[in-house]
Amino acid sequence: MTQQTEAALAEWSAREGLAETMIPLIGRLYRKNNVVASIYGRKLINKSAVDILKAHRVVRHIDGVEMDPADSLALLEGLDALDLGAVNVDLARLNQKAKAAGGDLAEFLRAELGEAVGKSGATAAEPRDIVLYGFGRIGRLLARILIERGGYGLRLRAVVVRKGSEDDLLKRASLLRRDSVHGPFDGSIVVDEENNTITANGTMIQFIYSNDPTTVDYTAYGIDNAIVVDNTGRWRDEAGLSQHLEAKGVSRVLLTAPGKGALKNIVHGVNQADIEEADRIVSAASCTTNAITPVLKALNDEFGVQVGHVETVHSFTNDQNLIDNFHKGERRGRSAVLNMVLTETGAAKAVSKALPELEGKLTGNAIRVPTPDVSMAILNLTLEKATDAESLNTFLRNVSLVSPLHRQVDYIDSPEVVSTDFVGSRRAGIVDGRATIVSADGHHVVVYVWYDNEFGYSCQVVRVVETMAGTNPANVPALG
Repeated sequence: MTQQTEAALAEWSAREGLAETMIPLIGRLYRKNNVVASIYGRKLINKSAVDILKAHRVVRHIDGVEMDPADSLALLEGLDALDLGAVNVDLARLNQKAKAAGGDLAEFLRAELGEAVGKSGATAAEPRDIVLYGFGRIGRLLARILIERGGYGLRLRAVVVRKGSEDDLLKRASLLRRDSVHGPFDGSIVVDEENNTITANGTMIQFIYSNDPTTVDYTAYGIDNAIVVDNTGRWRDEAGLSQHLEAKGVSRVLLTAPGKGALKNIVHGVNQADIEEADRIVSAASCTTNAITPVLKALNDEFGVQVGHVETVHSFTNDQNLIDNFHKGERRGRSAVLNMVLTETGAAKAVSKALPELEGKLTGNAIRVPTPDVSMAILNLTLEKATDAESLNTFLRNVSLVSPLHRQVDYIDSPEVVSTDFVGSRRAGIVDGRATIVSADGHHVVVYVWYDNEFGYSCQVVRVVETMAGTNPANVPALG
């Protein structure tokens, strides 16, 4: 082995050791203080040493060099000593600010964290009870995300379903435990058939069997002031969804589909500030609308969008047929696993509900394809301000790392990525920089956006629930 090879291995081993030392600090800060540590939006909670080091490499896209794990460890140790209250801390941005400020790190952290110092995990609001109405693809992924959070801010208390069989609860638990697309549940699941509960990683979930949302008494299970997340798609207007508000213990409702009528369609990162206390029912829009709206907002704010067309290449969904059969929708009756199916999408039009400045500027269509998850949106846009491919990609990469949209937009620059690489992405959409096209005059662009139409969308839904519940902690350093 050459000296150079030995040095590389030694350097890696040292960095890995630093990351391993961080893991208990990251976990303790989260469990004890409700502090969420991240690096340019990449959360470090429950990550391996290798995952932590990979997050440090991302920093080179902004700062020019990888972040030194020794700097992260020093920050985490300093944060741990402050006995903080709930806060989201971006270590990369905090490190950059600390280096610029100079001086004593402990004094800097105490000043930067301000009111959170000495709060011993206190949150801005009491944890809110959450009820999932329906337990299909989105319902089970929402459950996984909420369980992963361990009750911080949002407490998953109950799931309401229609009983499908005598061993219904066992089947529900099995579907939560195993998923053909998203893999096994990370943790322990215990089923109590006598009390109709599933306890997953310490979160006890009451299963309630009902065909009528108006008749459920949630207070009988100790649930009150709950937000019901309706992921059945059965009702999409105010009249239908208002049935949930007739149940005892429910205060608000969130629909995981585009809302009809006057319901507000919320895309987190774009228009969550439109949610008012008086809004009892809101919609989290669609997966496609969530994928494209943040990217469109960034592009419109920077370059101005004159007109555009959105073509979505979308994985098949449960509303299509496995084999040819009758379907009330055009073409959707043909086999989903054998065909590309041209169909309509309201996503382009729905963008204007979250981003009114694009009203009437976009058209859209969709092609359903034989894949079970991860879709792509192709944004074909005419811009007011000319640009080139390198400048456009640099801008979108920066949006993904340091803008207020960093939780919604991700960026990838790789010659080999394909759809399965984005299963489990927590971002609403991922810009594929290698695919970006810009015309010679710089005004016509084509931007390709991947999105996990199941998990990425579910993460957006949880962010909307956080806003409705008022449990979003402060960001340090504050986002612009």
